[in-house]
Amino acid sequence: MTQTEESADKAPEEGQPAGRGGWPAVSAVAGATFTVVTSEMLPVGLLTSIGHTLHVSEGTAGLTLTITGLVGAASAPLLTPLLGRLDRRVLLCSMMALLVLGNLLAAWAPNFGVMVVARVIIGIGMGVVWAVAAGLAVRLVSGTAIGPATSLIFSGIAVASVLGVPAGTYIGELADWRAAFVVIAALAAVVLIALAVLLPPLPAEQVIRLGGVLKLIGNPRVATGLAVVALLVTGHFAAYTYVRPVLEEISEVSPTMIGTLLLVYGVAGVLGNFVAGAGAGRSPRGTLLVIALVLAATVGLLPLLGGSVLTAGVLFAVWGILYGGVSVSTQTWLLAAAPQDREAAASLFVGVFNGAIALGALAGGLTADGAGIEAVMWLGGGLALAALLVAALGRAPENGQLG
Repeated sequence: MTQTEESADKAPEEGQPAGRGGWPAVSAVAGATFTVVTSEMLPVGLLTSIGHTLHVSEGTAGLTLTITGLVGAASAPLLTPLLGRLDRRVLLCSMMALLVLGNLLAAWAPNFGVMVVARVIIGIGMGVVWAVAAGLAVRLVSGTAIGPATSLIFSGIAVASVLGVPAGTYIGELADWRAAFVVIAALAAVVLIALAVLLPPLPAEQVIRLGGVLKLIGNPRVATGLAVVALLVTGHFAAYTYVRPVLEEISEVSPTMIGTLLLVYGVAGVLGNFVAGAGAGRSPRGTLLVIALVLAATVGLLPLLGGSVLTAGVLFAVWGILYGGVSVSTQTWLLAAAPQDREAAASLFVGVFNGAIALGALAGGLTADGAGIEAVMWLGGGLALAALLVAALGRAPENGQLG
């Protein structure tokens, strides 16, 4: 056997794909998830300024977040099949270019109507990028590296909540809200270049049709995973949306301390993402059972035990660790439940996830107005318990191995 033939027979080293890609490519994809989630959530800290400039109320300005979330929820399962024949590198780069356009249009927006158009464009890019990125780890690395690579890709979501939104708010305070959108557009352009350079060609593995996406709902393992996603995310956002008044009124936390607790929560969420990613790689059901049980207890007990700043801070940090593991654990469940239809499963995941964000905020608002903020925490805890029951009694994949 010649040296060339011998080299050809050797398997790729652990953690490396057969072709180009590897960890630099995974990092670029993580940058994409960070950028799309930051773009989605950017208005959160800028609503007052946006409303003042565009002559709308803060409530109306808040629609900039709702619109993007709902468009993302619809675009992931609808557009991913329509664009199914495109090389994934081309598709990701195209969607990042759309994100650049949407953010620049938002920065320029002379009125609220143009801002709405910009946020729709961002929602389209966000939904497709998230759906496609979710299943790429298995194509960029191999073996035992797939689990950590999946966690790294999803860490972009967690880090966006820690650094992305606060950084956007800080830029808005230093300059104005338009500058924040320009900066995120520039970041999207940098990520676009990184994806173009670092990703290998990623031809579509199979043609995805809308009927095939919807048919996956009939897979009991996929249906169970989606139900767990809907319950956990709805419960989280029902409670988390109103955590500030809970901390102020029940725990008597000062406004400056709330900022610190939110940072602690975010850092804990990043940690939880990687811890849960390792656990879900072995057993997505077991990992989600632990997350749902402890999350239900933590959120439900916050109004009862969170009377001091220290206790509230501990509970809030635990909450961050647990919710930080939700995305990677549920995505691992779904990808393992439909290993031959990863992108279709990921598109359903993104649709349900973003729809649950909107539903959670709505349910939390109605509960807060009707029964008080303590009831919002109990609603969140109750939905986490429901997720626990679904995960325990429903069909689950045999394990979380994605490769």
